Amino acid sequence: MNTKTKSIVYWTMTGLIAFFIGGGGLGQMAQYRANPHGVVPELGYPMYFFAILGFWKLLGAIAILVPRYPLLKEWAYAGIFFDLTGAAASCAWVGGYGAYGFHIIAPLVLTGFTVASWALRPQSRTIGILLPAGEKQQTGIGSRAAHTA
Repeated sequence: MNTKTKSIVYWTMTGLIAFFIGGGGLGQMAQYRANPHGVVPELGYPMYFFAILGFWKLLGAIAILVPRYPLLKEWAYAGIFFDLTGAAASCAWVGGYGAYGFHIIAPLVLTGFTVASWALRPQSRTIGILLPAGEKQQTGIGSRAAHTA
């Protein structure tokens, strides 16, 4: 994939995630009464939980959009991933309410968008390489030095 295509796909996926996660977060914070955040009583979560969740979703959407702060972006992507997979699991647990399991499939599709956004992000939005190729960790769990000591 060339650089231009990669950039277009990255920004498309990132924009979609920010739109859906941020918009959902705003709705949850507002606790819109006609449709309480797309949440049904079958899930069994207290309503205040969704206001808290909405706050963090909004911050996560902002974090993946703004420049710099690569470590914050890593945490935001992880939080979004956990939110979406948790939503799918919660809905599956109660029997996948709704037509054709939409409330299970939609979060999983968005999870795919999240992983694509994370994987395609530019170098300036990553925390870098933790262990450069060719260097071996000399101490710590799983290293040879740790097993011989």
